[in-house]
Parts: sequence; C-alpha cells; structure tokens
Amino acid sequence: MSIKLILVINCGSSSLKFAIINPINKKTLLSGIAEYFNDIKAYIKWRIDNSEEKFFLTKKSSHGIALNFLANKILIMYPELFENIIAIGHRIVHGGEKFTQSVIITDNVMKGIKKASIFAPLHNPIQLIGIKEAIKSFPHLRKKQIAVFDTSFHQTIPKESYLYGLPLYFYKKYKIRRYGAHGTSHKYVSKEGSKLLNKSIDNFNCITCHLGNGSSVTAICNGKSIDTSMGLTPLEGLIMGTRCGDIDPAIIFYMNKKLKMNINLIENTLTNKSGMLGLTNITSDFRYIENNYLKNKNIENAVKIFVHRLSKYIASYTILMNNKLDAIIFTGGIGENSILIRELTIKKLKILGMNINKKLNINIKHGKTGLINNNNSIPILVIPTNEELLIAQDTFILINN
Repeated sequence: MSIKLILVINCGSSSLKFAIINPINKKTLLSGIAEYFNDIKAYIKWRIDNSEEKFFLTKKSSHGIALNFLANKILIMYPELFENIIAIGHRIVHGGEKFTQSVIITDNVMKGIKKASIFAPLHNPIQLIGIKEAIKSFPHLRKKQIAVFDTSFHQTIPKESYLYGLPLYFYKKYKIRRYGAHGTSHKYVSKEGSKLLNKSIDNFNCITCHLGNGSSVTAICNGKSIDTSMGLTPLEGLIMGTRCGDIDPAIIFYMNKKLKMNINLIENTLTNKSGMLGLTNITSDFRYIENNYLKNKNIENAVKIFVHRLSKYIASYTILMNNKLDAIIFTGGIGENSILIRELTIKKLKILGMNINKKLNINIKHGKTGLINNNNSIPILVIPTNEELLIAQDTFILINN
C-alpha cells in the first residue's frame, strides 16, 4: 500500500524552505532550504536519511528555479517520495478576516491572499510567487495545494483584544484590527505542552513565546488564542531582530515632520533597521549577542530592553488566564536556544511564582524539549516548534475531506 506524503513550502523574501512529511507518523523524510536568491552565493541543500547534499544555483536564481530544481532534480533521485506526494501545503503569513482556517487554493483564494498583502507586504507577495511556481513545477497537484495561515489561530481573540482605539469605521470599512502572526507555531507548541503536562488542550491555559528574528507572545485559554502581541502587521509587539515593535505612533510624525524622512524611509527604518540590530548597532543575530552580552554595553542594553518588553507581555497576559496558568512555553530560534534570554526573563517574573532551574535551563537547547523550572514554580517549558508538521497535517485533513 502506498504511503501518503505532504510537500510543505515556506517562502521567504530570499529563501525557500521545503519538507516532505508523513502526516500520519509525523516523520520528516526530506527537508531543505534554498537561500541567497539573486546572489552569487545562492544554493540549495537538502537532508535525507541523516545525509546532506548541497548544490550551488545560478546567480539569477529565484523561487521558481529552486522549486523546479526540487521537482526535476532532487525528487527524481527519490521516486519513492515523489510518487507518494498527494498535496502541497503553503505557509501564508496573513489571511486578513477572510481566511479563518486553512483552505484549498483556488484563483479566488489567491486574490484574497493578494488583497491581504497590504497587511504583510514582506511576506504575502513572496508566498503568492511560491504558490504560482509550485503550480508550474507540480502541475499534477494543481488542485491539491493548501494555504495554511499564520493568522487563522488568532481568529478566536475577542473584540477587546483585537480592536484599536480608533474611530470604529476604520475597522468596519478597512478591517484595521489586530490579526497576530506565528499562529501555526503558537498552536503547535500549546498542543505539545498540553500533552507533556497530561492536560486536555480544551482545558489548557498557557502563555507561548515564539522568539526568533520575528517574535510574538500569545495568551491561550482553553486551547484558544485570546490575545497576541503582533497586531495589524507583524511590526507591533516585542522588539525583534530588525523590527521596532511597540512605539509611540507620534514618533512617525516626528520623523516625517522634523527629520524630513519620507514614509518609505520611515517604514524601512522601523522594519529593517530597528530592533536588536538598531539597538546594538552591530547585529540582529542572537548567537553573537548572547556570546558578547557582557563585552559590549550596547549589546547588554539591547538584551535588557528585549527582556523588559518580553516580561511585561508575559506578566500582562497572566491576568487573562481565568485564575489558572498551566505553563509558560518558549519556542522559536531564540526561545529554544537562548539560555540567557530565558533566565533573565524568568528572573523578572519571580513575583508571579516563576523560578528557573539553572542546570535544566543550560541543558535544554538544540532541539531538546523539557521543563526548565524549579519544583516550586509554574511549569516553564521549552518546546521546539514544528510549523511544517502542522501545515502537513492541516493539508492532509483538507485533501481527505
């Protein structure tokens, strides 16, 4: 009997991640990434059976070239995988209010994704390219492509969480509201956390911290998102790699009127030159930042500001838990690996009954899952996220239905 596999595609601005997953046994059979599009460093690499292969692409490489290489070069070498792919799941950052759950991709769905690009201009247009190129490279799967939205998990947040203090017609006419992001990751780790603590997801209250180049915190009550730190776009909330997070909106007026910066320059500054990159004046790479924490004053200050904002969000979300907080969960590249950030953050939350175990904290990283708290503490979990698996499972369910 043939197995049923899902190809998962995640397009970034200059990269493309892919994986072939068995949604039944949850095993990743092949995974890879193509990076540095339109650059002499462009390459594609993939891992299968604990071995890794790498091929350098042309300088004019693109998402289309990478997907064509995947379909006509890589998968030709593994026919047992290629022949059993039954569908393709695409990660889409923003679905607006239109898409409250994963959907089979049609022309109308692509129009909806394009319309929501106004809220995720760095992500949705690129992911649309990924869909179109996947259709070209895998024409036999044209009607078996699924869009899985980062925003759909947050469709359960109530109006008091998603409405801004703006005239109501901005929401009614233009749908300006909080949408959140990283929903696939928050949903996945909350489910895994409930299993680890032997609790039903429908009765599980947690605060999930997805910390990476993009970072967000979500309050989850009875398994559902009820508030989240990212807003209309992924710019709001925590300080991130290059994004500023929460600021006084009047700063934008000041930059425009007093500093004579045009709107495009302001947008580029807030999105690409701020956050940890702007505060350290060196890098947004947390590996470098953690290694140089006490060696550079700008880095030390940047870490303290990051932790300050993160701990404030976690503390504020505790009041939404209906008098029962079951766990704090760290995930994402920083959440899974930064011993320093986890320790400094939990130290600030001692008043809320959270205490970190230094030995456990040091040992949990590089893909490990586990508790990092002392016995007298609310459970504090580190859980590596697996957005690809959740995308594969959603895709499999939709195709079978």
